Amino acid sequence: MGNGLIDHITDFIYIEPEKFDNTLTTEMASEIDRINRKMIVENRQYILAGPGRWGTRDRFIGIPVDWPQISNAKVIVEISLPGFHVDASLGSHFFHNVTSMNVGYFSVSEETYGGVVNWEKLSKEKLVEKGKFFRHVRFNTPLLIRMDGRKGMAVISVNN
Repeated sequence: MGNGLIDHITDFIYIEPEKFDNTLTTEMASEIDRINRKMIVENRQYILAGPGRWGTRDRFIGIPVDWPQISNAKVIVEISLPGFHVDASLGSHFFHNVTSMNVGYFSVSEETYGGVVNWEKLSKEKLVEKGKFFRHVRFNTPLLIRMDGRKGMAVISVNN
């Protein structure tokens, strides 16, 4: 979801796949809330990525955040993991916020749609902070985020 180009984001905050446990998603929501508040103070937008649905009310299928807890995210990525595939979010309040605030939304499923997350590349970037669940990295140059909502295609690449 979303159309266009974003070329000013250097921060990428994500849950490392091996740290995801769908029985601990309430703790994950608290951790991202703290990180988001820090990003607001620093006036930094970021890409937010994690398994399952963001903003879900069912804490077993994703991270049960409220919008203020992720408000500085410019792109939100919902990722399916092996053995943990969740369909993309369809909640009206969630999409109202995404569309009205011009936030990019991606759903990445390697098994079903051939989506790819380069976890190795992310693990090698400059570490800003590592929490219990989340890892915050910063790229030296802004990432290039291209979105075509009509085709349902998007890519985030290093802008060298």
